[in-house]
Amino acid sequence: MKIQIINGPNINLLGKREPSIYGSVTFEDYLVDLRKRYVDVEIGYFQSNIEGEMIDCIQRVGFDVDGIILNAGAYTHTSIALQDAIRSVTSPVIEVHISNVHNRESFRHVSMIACACKGVICGFGLNSYRLALEALLDR
Repeated sequence: MKIQIINGPNINLLGKREPSIYGSVTFEDYLVDLRKRYVDVEIGYFQSNIEGEMIDCIQRVGFDVDGIILNAGAYTHTSIALQDAIRSVTSPVIEVHISNVHNRESFRHVSMIACACKGVICGFGLNSYRLALEALLDR
């Protein structure tokens, strides 16, 4: 099974950025542990602060992988283009967030991409990614 994780803006700063919200572990360190836990799953990883590069990645892998785990960061709340990209591919996409976006500022309560995704997982810290992976394995 092949799963692609795509992270958006500021996820490259995990471990440094607002540790009270996002924790003190870098995503790269978490990814090592995730890959060790799921040795039979090929887990690809891509991160960009640029919306168009995220769309390019979705289009590049979205017909070949068994699923995409997408943390679009702040683009979640603004990007019709990401929604269109998700709708354009055949791989199921699960939207994830590290924090509980519904327990934060009101502008974070609206997702422009959720309607195109298979599901949404938020608020479980980095374990949101593991839960999304489990959901894709169970489908």
